[in-house]
Amino acid sequence: MRAAVELLWPGRAATWEVLGEGLTRHNVKVTLDDGDVLVVRLADAATEALGIDRRVEHEACLAAAAVGVGPDVEAFIEPCGPLVTRWVRGESLHARDLRRPDVLRRVATSLRAFHGGPPLPRRFDSFRVVEELRSAAFALGAEIPPAYAWARQVARRVADARGAVPERPCHNDLACANLIDDRSRIRIVDWEVAGMGDVLFDLACLAVDAGLDPDERRVLLEAYGRFPRPRGERALELMRFMVCFRDALWGIVQGAVSASGYDHDAYAAARFAALEAIVEEPAFTAALDG
Repeated sequence: MRAAVELLWPGRAATWEVLGEGLTRHNVKVTLDDGDVLVVRLADAATEALGIDRRVEHEACLAAAAVGVGPDVEAFIEPCGPLVTRWVRGESLHARDLRRPDVLRRVATSLRAFHGGPPLPRRFDSFRVVEELRSAAFALGAEIPPAYAWARQVARRVADARGAVPERPCHNDLACANLIDDRSRIRIVDWEVAGMGDVLFDLACLAVDAGLDPDERRVLLEAYGRFPRPRGERALELMRFMVCFRDALWGIVQGAVSASGYDHDAYAAARFAALEAIVEEPAFTAALDG
């Protein structure tokens, strides 16, 4: 961190504190000698196996800032050095917050703004991503659970049922902690897997991470708009499966490359268990057959 400060602000005094426990980046709040407050994101090593392109992350941050959703970008040291953004004063959202229709409406407003913003220089196709992560896990010598073969077959049926969709700029990792309420709007951070993709995958990420029940998922769709019932509801059910499938494989790859101490194997197992639960839901079966 001292080296990063000297590189970015030579001759300046600074204090800093680590923000949370990033798994692929180290997020550090930096206060400069003039009181300016920024966030420096330092890339972890060996994240290429996860399909993370730091240049694309930078482009996504710029796009999010351009539409008033993300923090302003101050600097980026290529190819994979520090990414510096302005500090956003606000509170990270929690799952309980997403159960409030007023919060869902505000989140939907921010998402629509980004989804309608500038294009990104990368595609994110969840059906291809799971294959790429499986290949990465195999190359790293990670053990692939037997459930993968079954989930892959279901994913192919999901792809057929979903069909071709317009590609829009998407975040693709909408965990609640990546949403910050600054009291005027919902800001979105952590754009490292952003790309042109299916906006229903974004909404499904949110539904999965917040644990939204069927009624709450309907509220989310209504808040977002643009997806008439029942087509939107069927698509959201399908993409919840793909979110959990991607997450499970991400956990396997992370377990092979990360030294964070986080139990990635347990995370992957939980996501595979979630896949089994999803396919037992009548709404998912109807969406897959419909």
